[in-house]
Amino acid sequence: MLAKAFEDFAGSIQVNNIEDINTKFISITKRLNLSYWETDSKTDHSYKVGSLGRQTAVKGVSDLDMLFVLPPNLYTKYNNYQGNGQSALLQSVKGEIKRKYPNTIIRGDGQVVVITFSRYVVEVCPVFERNDGSYTYPDSSNGGKWKRTDPLLEIGESKYMIEHTNENFKYVCQMVRAWKNHVGFKMGGLLIDTLVHNFFNRHPIYTSAEFHNYLSLFKDLFSYFKGLDKGQKYWNALGSNQQVYNKGGVFVEKAEDAYNELKDFNEDSENLYEVLQGLFGKNMPIPETLQKSAEGRDFTNTFLDKQQFIEELFPVDIKFSLEIDCEVKQNGFRETLLRTLLRNRSPLLINKELTFFVAKNEFEEKELPYEIYWKVRNRGSEAIKRNMKRGEILKGSETKVERTSFKGGHFVECYIIYNGVCVARDSIDVPIALDTYNSK
Repeated sequence: MLAKAFEDFAGSIQVNNIEDINTKFISITKRLNLSYWETDSKTDHSYKVGSLGRQTAVKGVSDLDMLFVLPPNLYTKYNNYQGNGQSALLQSVKGEIKRKYPNTIIRGDGQVVVITFSRYVVEVCPVFERNDGSYTYPDSSNGGKWKRTDPLLEIGESKYMIEHTNENFKYVCQMVRAWKNHVGFKMGGLLIDTLVHNFFNRHPIYTSAEFHNYLSLFKDLFSYFKGLDKGQKYWNALGSNQQVYNKGGVFVEKAEDAYNELKDFNEDSENLYEVLQGLFGKNMPIPETLQKSAEGRDFTNTFLDKQQFIEELFPVDIKFSLEIDCEVKQNGFRETLLRTLLRNRSPLLINKELTFFVAKNEFEEKELPYEIYWKVRNRGSEAIKRNMKRGEILKGSETKVERTSFKGGHFVECYIIYNGVCVARDSIDVPIALDTYNSK
C-alpha cells in the first residue's frame, strides 16, 4: 500500500505542460537562428538547461531556462562595446525575440532575457562557446562583465544518475521539490539535485531502491540534510563542480523538522499518510481504506468541508521567501506577537483580536505585480461541532483580521501569486487555549 502511494505520488508530480513549453522553445530557437545564424533551424545552437534540462522539474515549474549560442564574432563586438556591452547584447536578443512575440512582456534581467507567458516564463541566456566546451555569458549588473557556466556537464551527470539509479535519482529530486513547495521555503533546483546526488553517492544501497523502500530512504535523506552545515556558503554542483550557493540554509532546519516527524514511523504506523501528506502535499495520496473523517485527522475532505488547497488553484513553484506574523490584541491594545507566544509556549486565550500581516516578502524586491491570498483553517472538536472548519483560499491584502473564538489547533496560511503561479508561501499555527502546540 505504501509502495503504491509513493508510485502514484511520483506520477502525479510530473511536468504537465511540457508540450507548450517545447513549442515556445522551438519558436524562440528558430527566431534567434534566423536573426543570428541565417538559418531557420528549430534545434541548432539552443539548449534546455535548469531543472527541465536535467529532467528533475515537477508539475508547476514556472520557468524554462535555455542557452542560445551566438556566433563568436559577436563576442568581439560586444566585448569592445563603448559602455555596458553585456546590457547591449541582452537588448539585441530581446529585440529579436520581440519580433516573434510583439505583444508579450519581454525584459532584460541582469544575465538573461525573460519572456513572460501565462503561468511560466522563458529565460534565454545568450552565450559564446569557449575552447573547453563551457560557455561565456553576459552579466549586465555593475557596469557589465562576462562569466563562465557549464550546465551541459550538469545535464549529462543528471541523465547518468537517472539511468544508473533506475530513475530513483529523478523521483527523489522531484519529491524534494514537492516537499519544498508544500512546506514553503526557498531552495534552488541545482542545489536540490546536487545534494540528492551527494546522498546517493553516500548511500549506494538506494541506487536500486523500489518504492516500498522510500520511507526508509527519506528518513535517511532528511537525516543527511539536517546534518549539513547551514552556514556553508556553497556546494560543488553535480557534473560541473561550479559553486552552488546555500543562501541561508533554511532547508537544514526544515529537514530536521521533517526527520523528527518521520523517524518513528513504519509502514504500519497509524497516521503515517497524514504525516506524509503534511510533508509532501495533497499529491501524496491517502489509500481509500484510510480516508475516514475523524476528529484530529483533518487531512481528508468530508462532504461539507470547504477546505481548499493552493495546489488545486495555482501551480506552485516556491522561489522566494515569505514570512507572516500576527499582532495579538485585547480591547484594541497590542499585547505581543503570535510568534513570540509560540516561542515562549505561552497560551493564546479566547476573545483576542488577531491581525495577521506580511512581515517579510522577498518577491517585493522584483518590483513586479503580485497578488496576496489567505487561508484560515479551524481544527478540533469545536470547529467540527460548529461546522466552522473553514479553509477557503481568498484574495486579500497584506493584513487579515481574525478573532480567537473557540479552542482548537487552527492555522493561517499566506500565498504570493505572480503570473498565475504561487511563488512564495508561509503558515503560522494558531493554538487557541491549548496547553501544547507546534510552531512552524
